[in-house]
Amino acid sequence: MSSESKLREEIARLSKSLFDRGFSVGSAGNISAAVEDGMLITPTNSCLGFLDPARISKLDGDGNHISGDKPSKEMFLHRAFYETRPQAGAVVHLHSTFATALSCVSDIDEDDCIPPITPYVVMRVGRVKLVPYFRPGDAGAGDLIRLLGGRYAAVLLANHGPVVSGRDIASAVYAAEELEETAKLLLLLRESPKRMLTRENVEELQTVFGAY
Repeated sequence: MSSESKLREEIARLSKSLFDRGFSVGSAGNISAAVEDGMLITPTNSCLGFLDPARISKLDGDGNHISGDKPSKEMFLHRAFYETRPQAGAVVHLHSTFATALSCVSDIDEDDCIPPITPYVVMRVGRVKLVPYFRPGDAGAGDLIRLLGGRYAAVLLANHGPVVSGRDIASAVYAAEELEETAKLLLLLRESPKRMLTRENVEELQTVFGAY
């Protein structure tokens, strides 16, 4: 089996895992992975729980659709991450419940909307930027991510949900899961006094674990 075929199988396996555990519903969400000559991305209107690896879309380096089913309309988001974060090997966009709920809250910090409440959100996700609302499939959202210059591994799309990059498909999926669970904690604790990690705590994590 070729490396691309293995990657297609891995996308389908991890996508099903996300779907089966409620991180994605219906045909919501899309996942991509970089390959040497472009990227693989889940097809438009496909369900993450029932992907056929052979039908996953493939785009060339210029974003042209070259094989598989029609690609997700959110391919602009994925391309923007690959173009600005050369270390990114995969991108996960979900409509997961708590992260999407947080993206609808009007008084969150736009420059740090997932604050460092646990060490693992620092280690796996890093600082998260809120990106202003664009309709799904609007290439303008990708332009806004490009303007961030690769400084963020993850963003929250206002009133839409998270987009998370990682060095490979497993890392991106795990980071998206960590972001969702952290958003859940933040909403559960919203009315309570919170003890965040200090700047020194965050810097230690960055030093010891190479966190974002």
